[in-house]
Amino acid sequence: MINYPNSKLPDIGTSIFSVMSGLANEHKAINLSQGFPDFNCPEPLMQLVTKYMHEGFNQYAPMPGMPQLRDKISIKTEKVYGYRPNPDTEVTVTSGATEALNAAITAVVKPGDEVIVLEPCYDSYVPVIRLCGGSPIFVPLSLPDFSVDWDLVKKRISARTRLIIINTPHNPTGAVMSKADMNVLASITSGTDILVISDEVYEHMVFDGQQHYSALQHPGLRERSFVISSFGKTYHTTGWKIGYVIAPAPLTAELRKMHQFITFCTVTPLQLAIADFMDNEAHYQQLPGFYQAKRDFFCEQLKNSRFELIPAAGTYFQLAKYSGISDAYDLDFAKKLTIETGVAAIPVSAFYHDKTDNKYLRFCFAKSEETLQAAAEKLVKL
Repeated sequence: MINYPNSKLPDIGTSIFSVMSGLANEHKAINLSQGFPDFNCPEPLMQLVTKYMHEGFNQYAPMPGMPQLRDKISIKTEKVYGYRPNPDTEVTVTSGATEALNAAITAVVKPGDEVIVLEPCYDSYVPVIRLCGGSPIFVPLSLPDFSVDWDLVKKRISARTRLIIINTPHNPTGAVMSKADMNVLASITSGTDILVISDEVYEHMVFDGQQHYSALQHPGLRERSFVISSFGKTYHTTGWKIGYVIAPAPLTAELRKMHQFITFCTVTPLQLAIADFMDNEAHYQQLPGFYQAKRDFFCEQLKNSRFELIPAAGTYFQLAKYSGISDAYDLDFAKKLTIETGVAAIPVSAFYHDKTDNKYLRFCFAKSEETLQAAAEKLVKL
């Protein structure tokens, strides 16, 4: 009989996204749980993919990414954030933002290191930290607006702090960090060797006239940060799994060492198609208005429900507090909502290491109005 090795992640099961999407499929519920659009990407982008496939660009891409795409990323970054990274030494194309996060964390976290994690947080951060032998140090965001308590962050920093991970706009809460927040983070890390991962995959989804402020815009943060972006979010192509990382050359060199042994490279014709389509600046420029309209429509449809909503400041997720409907644990309530009401959402406790339950569900509004209206009609009956 084989003595199988103990699990490296004994407390990690199937992701909540798979669980809730699976439950939605089983019960034919409207799936507002997993974060993906139910509409297609731009037709010209798909045509470009086909063009490059037929032209024979179907073999390995260079490990750091196609040079055409890295050049376009560099140009766009300067236009949007006023900083032009070197496409050869500071830009790396990855197989999605999740791979980028894995490569960045793995590149710098060693056994005994500590990593500041703001909770609730995206569920891939902590497992990678632990696999590297690091220790996540959890700092809760402050309710009801899920803002950062920087004094608490300072208290949690120690001589072993290697990394601070931030996410703005924030999944799952929709909160957006301000320029003042970035200034405080820069001040906290100044004069230290603490590095930063700035997860900015929803960078073009910021609402109500606010601006996304990137770590790339602050020289003190730029020199110590991995900044992660997602073409999947920007172009409605989550299934393509293409992201990128901008980081100083020494950090990029270490990240690429990890990247080459995780995926080595990313799909060639997709990279070339995106490089061409990036000339269409109007696409990402109109995303704030596009998604704000969906947020506003969804919130309006739920105005007569018993859910409490504070409109999300960014992302394509809307939190809804259900304490006026039930005192059930949020995972139990989310499952019941899927099975009995026919709408799937994500319980926010899944984004806390200790499963903190503040009676919030996360709904994805990156859907057609027909989908959102159908879901809302079910939800207002609760």
